Amino acid sequence: MTTKRALILAGGGIAGIGWETGVLRGIADESPDTARALLNSDVLVGTSAGSTVAAQISSSLSLEELFERQTGDTSSEIDSGVDIEAISALFLTAMAQPGELTEKLRRIGAIALDTPTVGEPIRRRVIEARLPDHHWPAQDLRITAIDTATGELVVFDSSSGVELVDAVAASCAVPGTWPPVTIGDRRYMDGGVSSSVHTGVAADCATAVILVPASESAPSPFSSGTAAEIAAFGARTFTVFADDASLAAFGPNPLDPRCRIPSALAGREQGRRVAAAVTEFLA
Repeated sequence: MTTKRALILAGGGIAGIGWETGVLRGIADESPDTARALLNSDVLVGTSAGSTVAAQISSSLSLEELFERQTGDTSSEIDSGVDIEAISALFLTAMAQPGELTEKLRRIGAIALDTPTVGEPIRRRVIEARLPDHHWPAQDLRITAIDTATGELVVFDSSSGVELVDAVAASCAVPGTWPPVTIGDRRYMDGGVSSSVHTGVAADCATAVILVPASESAPSPFSSGTAAEIAAFGARTFTVFADDASLAAFGPNPLDPRCRIPSALAGREQGRRVAAAVTEFLA
């Protein structure tokens, strides 16, 4: 039987990046050994915002340095200027039509391909700036994305022959907000379109700690919700959902660069509060 442990980092925009970094930093405040165990998990699974955090914590920078970068005055993040409600309405229309999951995802992929956004090189520079290192770590890092043409889940890792920056950019390519990422002759969009956690990517792990920058009751467009997906996962799990204070810090638009610092600070406070429970789970 496997004894591998996973740290699964969910999607959630710029707010999610800040919050997940903050939660880990807050756990380190209370229990450095617990934080170290999480960072050294056998498997890291990252979706959308979580792909950024997974790549960051497996880089050469310390957690303290990553948190300082997250809460610093300067940032490479740019505002897409997209109307989140309008984009959400397009998605709901695509999902309301009949068809299998992959067919619905193909419709969203078509929206991603047809919507004008900043150019791929501009967006790629943002991702480059996010990542301290641009090479795959020795750690088992798994990054999710969706093929716009097929609607199928793709998992990138160090054996995929894909640059880390491109893998993270693909996972973070929110349809209608950022351009799909070209890798070879394929185009990829945000891995969080079909699931924010993709627990199945860690099916070879016996235990998993999961950070979700959303409420436990948040709905999912294609299933009964993230909490239900985690409950159905075969591994032993401990999940940290964003609490009310953190949700308030996110604000109305988790893609707005202005939520970066408040989300990180709120995450750190929540991390301190959950540290003892995480420590007990890992014992």
